[in-house]
Amino acid sequence: MSKGSNAAAVSAFIDGAPPGELADVIADIKSLTLSEPDLLKSATPAFQKYNEEQLTTTKLPGASQNVIISRYNSLGDGRYYDTESRTSFAFDHATQKASASQSYVPESDHNSIINSLLTSLKTYASEHFPSSTTAVFPVSSSSEIAILLVANKYSPSNFWNGRFRSTYLFTPSSSSLTGTINVDVHYYEDGNVRLTTSKKVDVKLGSGGSGTGSAGAQEVIKQIAGVERKYQEELNRGFNSLSEGAFKGLRRQLPITRQKVEWEKVGGYRLGQDIGGGRAR
Repeated sequence: MSKGSNAAAVSAFIDGAPPGELADVIADIKSLTLSEPDLLKSATPAFQKYNEEQLTTTKLPGASQNVIISRYNSLGDGRYYDTESRTSFAFDHATQKASASQSYVPESDHNSIINSLLTSLKTYASEHFPSSTTAVFPVSSSSEIAILLVANKYSPSNFWNGRFRSTYLFTPSSSSLTGTINVDVHYYEDGNVRLTTSKKVDVKLGSGGSGTGSAGAQEVIKQIAGVERKYQEELNRGFNSLSEGAFKGLRRQLPITRQKVEWEKVGGYRLGQDIGGGRAR
């Protein structure tokens, strides 16, 4: 393969890394590209795309609380900011580590509603997710507000990892809410199964969501909670349907002899005779 093809393949591997497994993917890439040790350095755009789209979380130096990496809080040149802690920081996309933090207060005409949204969002997330990270940012190129939530659950000892993430854009002037919910689960014990699914969201809020204070923020988060609850219920119904339908259809209902095996007597069967219904020779 040409160098360009190798670079494209590396970017594709990074882009497809399952939740919580980017470090494993990087280790595999290094072992496969020993003859091109600088190849990963050219993959910086792929790392940035992955971290921003996946809402990667990181801890600020000296802090215990996670913050989110996204395109909505990017300051350029590898720096990002966090609204709640009023901090900007440098972020290494390959190692997913933050450094060089300093005070930063973003300028926005929506500071009041942003603070109210963040408070309501944190309350909702803490009640419905065992572990999650939330963020609210003004969108610099418009009058919209970005509302982000990501919940990761990693269990490598049990061979599975999962991520729930949702991104919304709220426009106070029109009381509109649009966004996407994404679920990504990877199970890899004695196999390799991955579920990736997404849902588009488009909601027109009532008069309660047009305010700029806590009441308006609570209505926005109430709508988000309703949409996410409904989607999780749809996923549960889908899993049950798969279990009773498609997955069940992959298994034989009876052995090839069309006779049920009496498992309590299996120790006394003569192989190929009793099970197969044949006679001794």
